[in-house]
Amino acid sequence: MWEKYVLFIDGEAIVIDKPAGLAVHPGSKTPESLEDYLRHFRFGFEREPLPVHRLDRDTSGCLLLARNPKAHKRFQRAFEDKKVTKTYLAVLDGVPEREEGVVDMALGKVSSAEQGWRMVADTKGKPAISHWRRLAVRGSQSVILFLPETGRTHQLRVHAASGLGIPIAGDPVYGRGKGPMLLHALSLTMDRDGKPPVAAKAPLPPTFVSAGFGDVQF
Repeated sequence: MWEKYVLFIDGEAIVIDKPAGLAVHPGSKTPESLEDYLRHFRFGFEREPLPVHRLDRDTSGCLLLARNPKAHKRFQRAFEDKKVTKTYLAVLDGVPEREEGVVDMALGKVSSAEQGWRMVADTKGKPAISHWRRLAVRGSQSVILFLPETGRTHQLRVHAASGLGIPIAGDPVYGRGKGPMLLHALSLTMDRDGKPPVAAKAPLPPTFVSAGFGDVQF
């Protein structure tokens, strides 16, 4: 059963296709998380694999797991050194005028008792850069391929809503929140010294198909 979620596996790495709706780590509002299921991804190893990075609960797609602590440290360093390439697909509630571009917008965290916490554009925040390209237009919505240079919390969601001025469809924080959030971690590639790269691509999730974007070419 659990093999169906595996996109890549070798002696030190696993890439899984994380379903939307499942948090990577538990929290006060997310008692169920991927951590509850990591034991199913041991595949003969004594240790449970460890997530190397995170995806938002409502984001589906490629998530890298390390199968031992040494690999976990090396993979985290690869993220820090920008040796990991990730692409994302997003459906936006609008159509950008240009076909492609770059959002260079630093981000900071704010919080309030009424709205909780969120990320906002902040010139004194952490640098965040996202390249994007428009793939398709369907009515009043568009499909965007994002290639982030950095991996800040909620980066693509804020860059879509505040940078492009068009939120991701279904985003409950930065958009209208109607229906599922249509953000998918499409691919992940990580170079490794002396070994073949980790490379995986996640199929489009059912939410994209049911929304009418199952035939998008990317």
